[in-house]
Amino acid sequence: MKSIETLEDFYKRKFEWLPEDLNRNIGHFNMFEIEPIEEGKSLTIPYRRRDFYKIMLIKGNSRVHYADKVVEVKKQALSFSNPQIPYKWEHLERNRDGEYFVFNSEFFNQFGQFDHYEVFQPEGTHVFELEDEQVDVIKNIFGRVKTEFNSDYKYKFDLIRNIIFEILHFALKLQPSTSLDVKTINASQRISMLFMELLDRQFPIDEKHESIQLRSASDFADKLNVHVNHLNRAVKQTTQKTTTTLIAERIQQEAKILLKHTTLSISEIAYALGFSEVTHFNNFFRKYVQLSPLKFRNAG
Repeated sequence: MKSIETLEDFYKRKFEWLPEDLNRNIGHFNMFEIEPIEEGKSLTIPYRRRDFYKIMLIKGNSRVHYADKVVEVKKQALSFSNPQIPYKWEHLERNRDGEYFVFNSEFFNQFGQFDHYEVFQPEGTHVFELEDEQVDVIKNIFGRVKTEFNSDYKYKFDLIRNIIFEILHFALKLQPSTSLDVKTINASQRISMLFMELLDRQFPIDEKHESIQLRSASDFADKLNVHVNHLNRAVKQTTQKTTTTLIAERIQQEAKILLKHTTLSISEIAYALGFSEVTHFNNFFRKYVQLSPLKFRNAG
């Protein structure tokens, strides 16, 4: 099974047809209704990475596996999926409804940096449980998107992009802000942001499982063309964690994902995560998880 589902794969799997604009180097957007799952069809969407974005309003009990987290939706939720984070959606009942948008990164080309928002970041919140009154608000917003999408207005996609930003802000207001106060970004914050972007860019590991290239603070400092001490100070100042700690946390998070959701061997995972010896990987993993990789894989 492919670890990455493309928009073309998505359309073939769901509808057995392809939109005319899909293979052009232009932005693509579409929206769909969610329907009950027919008898005989699987309740689980496989764990994999997608090369497109998806914003979904869904009603029905379900469980979402993304990164190394599991989130249970008891009644209804607003979710944000992106190409950086693989996920699996496990529906716990066939009776469900809702609607969703799919779009690629080209759709927002030169129209704001929507993917910088926390809902599309690896450490951000991606699934928001909603109260009934919040569902009414989001349904209204989705309805406005549908109205524009079905219209003949030549700038309708500009309007849709603006409405998507509105949905992003609605979700962000549902959680307490854990970010720094809004100020001009200083040099330390900028260096720290660039470091985190480089770190996240190495993941997720795909089926090629090539070894990651940046493993130490010095590796990142060289890539950013700054002294390692300067990088360490900037990261510590803005995150309250050391550079080494953040790298280790991200590697152990990816290790958990690979152990639980792939068939790669322990040695293949160790190599993909930059360990020269399997024993080094075993010791590293046991230090953070208090279990060996094999015991973690077989647990639960």
